[in-house]
Amino acid sequence: MSRSGNLAEWERRLATQHRDDERLTRERTRRDREQEKVRQQEHLESQQRTADEQAAAVQEQIKNLDEVLSSALPLAPMSFDRLTATARTPPFDPGPLGAAQPDPNWRDFAPARPGGLYRFLGRFLGGGARYKRQLAQAQDRFEAAAAEHRQQESQRQQALAVAKAKYHGKLTEERARAAARNAYIARHQSAFATGDAESVAWFVRCVLKASRYPEDFPREYQVAYDSERRAVAVDFELPPQSVVPPARTYRYVKARDVIEPVPRPDHEIRQRYERLIACIALRTLHEIFCATAPEVVRSVSFTGYVDTSDRATGKPVRPHLLSVSADRPVFEGLVLAAVEPAACLAGLGAPAPAGPGAAESARGG
Repeated sequence: MSRSGNLAEWERRLATQHRDDERLTRERTRRDREQEKVRQQEHLESQQRTADEQAAAVQEQIKNLDEVLSSALPLAPMSFDRLTATARTPPFDPGPLGAAQPDPNWRDFAPARPGGLYRFLGRFLGGGARYKRQLAQAQDRFEAAAAEHRQQESQRQQALAVAKAKYHGKLTEERARAAARNAYIARHQSAFATGDAESVAWFVRCVLKASRYPEDFPREYQVAYDSERRAVAVDFELPPQSVVPPARTYRYVKARDVIEPVPRPDHEIRQRYERLIACIALRTLHEIFCATAPEVVRSVSFTGYVDTSDRATGKPVRPHLLSVSADRPVFEGLVLAAVEPAACLAGLGAPAPAGPGAAESARGG
């Protein structure tokens, strides 16, 4: 091939290589763009899911606050019977100690008997003596295995007896604790029926302790009972205003690639908080009246406070936000499932909850 022919072939191959490189580059670019689109879409979907989850969490918080009163109405009231203890008496479980190992079986040790022609020839070749030696050795191994089995079985039975003794000891302790607890409850129940102030206050504290609120709510309260007036007084620590979520929802802003809260207006926060503390007051009155007998408790008063600090001095303070008192006949005439909580408290003669300033100071508590 001529020199010019070689040059033309080289240029053709170079052009082909260049086209292949360009094709590969285009394919790589297209693939990278598609992968980037997939990554971007996955990121957008992840951000939106996160925003939706945060919004759902806020809605769940609001739902729990809205149902503070309504969720308690269908529940069975506290009673002395519910306070009594039942001894836990699970069946005895011996575990591996409950199963004895089988006795050694002679068939597993016995040597095979010689048979047929071998037995006939063995008389002349010493086979009978060899079989006797094997039989004696097997007998020794069998007796040793039987002795070991008897020892293991004795140890198992001893351990089983110890386990049973521990089990029955625990049952005895559990029954004794339950009996002591029930005797303690019975003494309080008898004293409660006579209007004993200490026992009535104790039982009302049991009522309040059994009441389930959201986990971030405080659980402090004081109870007093006036036996002459048959009146229960409760000082109850209220949650701070910060339990009302400051965000109404969350949204994903694609343009800035951020998840941001949608603020809840201040007036809505105050309204929801005032409704919440009104619901707590009504719920407390409801639970106490339902759990106690009319001849023991005729009226209940509720004072709600927040545990916070004075912004001016930094000292701890307990401002009272709400006070209400109700006689049993009046309260039992209410249809709590249908009332507007703040209006209901007003109908019971309660002053309006402390103004936004007190609630605002609670926000920082």
